[in-house]
Amino acid sequence: PLDTCSTTRHLQRGDISLSQVVKPQEKILYTYDVTWIQSDVEWSSRWDVYLSEDHLVPAQVHWYSITNSILVVVFLSFLVISILVRNLRRDIAAYNALAAIADEEDEEEKEDEKGWKLVHADVFRPPQNHSMLYCVFLGSGAQLGITLLFAIVLSAVGFLSPARRGSLMTAFLVFYMLSGIFAGYLSSRLYKSFRGRQWQLCTVITALLFPGIAFGTFLFFNIILFFLHSSASAPFLDVVIVAAMWCCVSIPLVFVGAYFGYKAEAIEFPTVTSTIARAIPEPPNVFMKPIVGIALAGAIPFVAAYVELFFIMTSLWMDQFYYVFGFTLIVYIIMIVTCAEVTVLLVYYQLCAENHRWWWFSFFSAGSSAFFTFVYSIFWFRQLEASRMLMTYLLYFGYMFLICFGMLLVFGTAGSLTSLWFTRKIFGTIKVD
Repeated sequence: PLDTCSTTRHLQRGDISLSQVVKPQEKILYTYDVTWIQSDVEWSSRWDVYLSEDHLVPAQVHWYSITNSILVVVFLSFLVISILVRNLRRDIAAYNALAAIADEEDEEEKEDEKGWKLVHADVFRPPQNHSMLYCVFLGSGAQLGITLLFAIVLSAVGFLSPARRGSLMTAFLVFYMLSGIFAGYLSSRLYKSFRGRQWQLCTVITALLFPGIAFGTFLFFNIILFFLHSSASAPFLDVVIVAAMWCCVSIPLVFVGAYFGYKAEAIEFPTVTSTIARAIPEPPNVFMKPIVGIALAGAIPFVAAYVELFFIMTSLWMDQFYYVFGFTLIVYIIMIVTCAEVTVLLVYYQLCAENHRWWWFSFFSAGSSAFFTFVYSIFWFRQLEASRMLMTYLLYFGYMFLICFGMLLVFGTAGSLTSLWFTRKIFGTIKVD
């Protein structure tokens, strides 16, 4: 034992008479004392002080946030229902009345016809640009959305505890791997409805796009951290295990899902698509321009989840425990519902403006909340007071870009599928010659 350490009592700060000399080639000694004190806290509750951060953030803050988000959703729901129900009931009644007019009066009445019925022969036309990529994005978004849902639910009920380090990440990887079958099924069935011919290429891109970007980003940063001798670098064996899970389980499951998707019946549309696409008129005002709608659509979902997003960012980048997964589940559902409602309303107004190119519009309108999140992360970065090393900026903004890209896929998929259901419903209720 060291001469400076007593074997009968614990070392106190006042017992230190000389400071450790630090100079080149000097041997530095590290010591520690352990004091055992009996506690009345139950063994099963030993982590509570860390999980609750000693009640640093009151639970009322989360409840106020959830209440605010729920009020936003309720108000938005009433707004969407009141607008759509009133307008659609009037439109459908008018269109069906016009269809019942005698043939000699039909031509004159059709000249006065306007609104979303005019695009019935083009509304289900496949996306003009990158229809395969659209199917891939929706398949990847469905896979990621289902993974998030299962991971958050299991965390909320207590199966995945922050006390068990790595359990959430392991569960996330397993769920994502198994959800590949949903990605393959959705992308293949949608691509079949678009009458695509390169189904093998669509399946391969679905299996490789998002996980390839995520794994490539992780591998790039891990190699740099390894050469910088950082403890944050993952061991080589762990990297090999993740790659094996991706190549040997996830990719085959995507092909299995694609097989069932191509074997299933194609999605039926209530109207027949014409050979020549209809010209799209100029928007009546600046707010009806698609780019403006996309830019404004993400603000409402972002506001609904702003407070909870702050705590999640703090947990990710400030090494604090995050344990209120019940609130996270509610916010996740609220964001999906909000994105779906906003997108349906915007798609309806685009159809009323006789703009039948709603596929990509619905995707980016619902997913634009990811852009607001990334902009928020830029301002939030100042709170980290991080070092000015280039690697710090690369890690933060690289992973935040990856997170926001995942948000774009998840919420864009929710908005697109809801819009597809909506357009099929409204065009299935009118009589079309």
